[in-house]
Amino acid sequence: MEAAFKRILDEITPVDRTPEAGGQAHIDNLTKPVGSLGRLEELALQLYLIQGGQPPQSDPMRVYTVAGDHGVNAEGVSPYPQEVTRQMVLNFLADGAGINVLAKTVGAELFVVDAGCCGGPFDDHPALIQAKVAPGTANLAQGPAMTREQCLEALLLGVSLADRAHADGVKVLGTGDMGISNTTPSTALYAAYLGLDPASLTGPGAGLDPANLPAKTAVIRRGLEANKAAVASGDPVDILAALGGLEIAALAGLVLGGAKNHQLVCVDGFISTAAYLAAWKIRPAVKDYCLLSHASAEPGYAAVTRAMGVTPYLHLGFRLGEGTGAACAMFLVRAAANVFNQMATFASAGVSESR
Repeated sequence: MEAAFKRILDEITPVDRTPEAGGQAHIDNLTKPVGSLGRLEELALQLYLIQGGQPPQSDPMRVYTVAGDHGVNAEGVSPYPQEVTRQMVLNFLADGAGINVLAKTVGAELFVVDAGCCGGPFDDHPALIQAKVAPGTANLAQGPAMTREQCLEALLLGVSLADRAHADGVKVLGTGDMGISNTTPSTALYAAYLGLDPASLTGPGAGLDPANLPAKTAVIRRGLEANKAAVASGDPVDILAALGGLEIAALAGLVLGGAKNHQLVCVDGFISTAAYLAAWKIRPAVKDYCLLSHASAEPGYAAVTRAMGVTPYLHLGFRLGEGTGAACAMFLVRAAANVFNQMATFASAGVSESR
């Protein structure tokens, strides 16, 4: 697996910026004051460069909502029992969740992926990908959540999801997650990768009582201490294995695979951004192929994005996960592509340019 993973990483390169001047000139020549569509213009240029200087295409779009369970749930870090992960997978498959509605609304295909749910297989379903690496992680507060081999298997699963979408002609990917207690490993990853204090990052997740936040912070500190050798190593895969989750690792692989395939990846909220951060630490060039969809309402998220030097597109107060923010950002992606391709230029419209 190590050799296969290295080969994938070798295929990920920064976007070719040779066409940038031409793409920017086209955007500036559209019938509007220069820069007046703000970050939509920035997004149009990003998509143009990802797709090799061709008129940008936003469709087809696909969201992968990846599910996994967490041994750290035993520490009382979530108000919900672990069974809810499995129950929500069934809800996704019954078209009953927020991501189902929003993916349909934006016209994105949705697949649900079992990367590490507790229990056995699910009944077959055309929208379900059964790829369980393990039935949940170990308790990160006591030691590594995963072995390196399990982490690599989950990373390669994520790459395979991007490859599957690429084979189907998908241009834009969205990341989504489901996993009770997964804000805890995500917060631990932020602390380890960015050197931030867990106390400034720890939030309520799925609705933990504020009175219990100090205990949740203490669990994260224990996890960092129990896995201090992995953190000190600076190896991003070892850190991900020690502190992450199977769905987080798979989403990191999805980001890596999307970058390899020159697909735009709409990164969802708190958990997906932790996966993106892991992918970015593994291969910094992925930043050219990704956007942060929205600013999570988790209180530590603003500090995380400042430390990463990135700005999310939407500020909607979301903290649901599932890929809901990514789906909403897909509206912007389609708008950016359509502006680039469908707006008239000053010359074609016979409109006088500014003096």
